[in-house]
Amino acid sequence: MSIGKKVAAELFGTFWLVFGGCGSAVLAAKFLDSGNPNVNLGIGFMGVALAFGLTVLTMAFAIGHISGCHLNPAVSLGLLTGGRMPARDFAPYVIAQVAGALLGAGVLYLIASGKPGFSLDDGFASNGYGEHSPGGYSMGAAFVAEFVLTFFFLMIIMGSTDSRAPAGFAPIAIGLGLTLILLIGIPVTNLSVNPARSTGPALFVGGWAVAQLWLFWVAPLLGGAVGGITYNLLFGSQPSPKK
Repeated sequence: MSIGKKVAAELFGTFWLVFGGCGSAVLAAKFLDSGNPNVNLGIGFMGVALAFGLTVLTMAFAIGHISGCHLNPAVSLGLLTGGRMPARDFAPYVIAQVAGALLGAGVLYLIASGKPGFSLDDGFASNGYGEHSPGGYSMGAAFVAEFVLTFFFLMIIMGSTDSRAPAGFAPIAIGLGLTLILLIGIPVTNLSVNPARSTGPALFVGGWAVAQLWLFWVAPLLGGAVGGITYNLLFGSQPSPKK
């Protein structure tokens, strides 16, 4: 597959992840009944986690055979350290992923800003720690959560795409794995485990979101890299991923 088709798939897929996942958080997580403002018809944390998982699951089936459906610089780095992708593809993948995230956040902004009372001060699904953490978690707690959960995400990806694993089930395992990871981590940071996903909304919010963005690059990248290495150390190298 040509690198052009691969990066186009990564841009398209990351757009879908950010638009669908962050869109569920911005548009649908909290939705008050117009007839009874005390009734929340929104999908909540569980719905947002499922939405992110479904974006990855659907894209894994749609573009997995083209690019591998990374949609995430931390996943690309983990697959690179795990011997599952050539080094020459890493930078083009990351550029495409960030571009797709920015486009997804841009379209989401066009929709969300069409509602009276919309404000970027509400966070626009940005990731954060301290006073910008949904549960008020510290920077240290946020770093550990992002690192550990990205590490396990890579272990799930490496294992489910291993040539020794049952064929055809990887998208389901990866999508449900991301759902579980978000169910754990949303209260801590709105959960990233994906630097591109964090960058898209943060650049629209600016200020604190950009100032804290470093953590949502460093911790997931480290977790992804360690995950890719650890899987091979524990279970052996299998450089032929299947979707």
